[in-house]
Amino acid sequence: MTELKRLPVFVFPTSLNFFAEESSSHKQMVTVYNPYDFVVNFKVLCNAPHKYRIVDPEGSIKPHCCVDIVIRHISILPTCYHVTDKFRIQMNDHISRQLLGKKDLSVTLLPGKSSGISESSATSQDTYKQFSTELTAASSGDSSAPIVQIQASSENLAKLGYQTAGPNYIAIVVAIICIIALMLPSDESESSPSSSLWSLFHLSSQQKLVFAYSLGLVTMVIFRV
Repeated sequence: MTELKRLPVFVFPTSLNFFAEESSSHKQMVTVYNPYDFVVNFKVLCNAPHKYRIVDPEGSIKPHCCVDIVIRHISILPTCYHVTDKFRIQMNDHISRQLLGKKDLSVTLLPGKSSGISESSATSQDTYKQFSTELTAASSGDSSAPIVQIQASSENLAKLGYQTAGPNYIAIVVAIICIIALMLPSDESESSPSSSLWSLFHLSSQQKLVFAYSLGLVTMVIFRV
């Protein structure tokens, strides 16, 4: 079997700090991006799995999409203070399961609470910019590469300038119009008044077939089937 070329794995952030006296920090999220034109599988490994609970530690990522991984620290003990653990995120080919790349994530439990705005805020902004540049370069391998879309909502994406996928209001309006059209009487209906104004609201069977087909397409768009 031919060995596949190793690819960079894009994960943000690349380190996490949990604070013992700040319960809101005990659950944090990292985002794994797939800027490539094919589906990839991912798997999260840890050198101390008994100290953490991970939501969906493995799965697949569609092309030009991303997934959020929630990491919860469940061992908030003084003996764990200042201990840095390692998470490894592996990316594999969806078909052959061969390893494509890997990325290590460092995680540290600190005593007390976070100090709010840290002195390293400028460094964090530089990290955001660098990561965004690298991700954009990987995503636009050719000029026609689509913009990375969101497979799961994330605060990290807003910081990088990506927009989360919200409801498609245009598709919803079109679906409502199609439903109303299908409820209108047909030309063959004899129970309708014979006024010329009312006849404007009569649709032929072919027209209703078009609306029914359109409704099916719009429904797939809304639910992203």
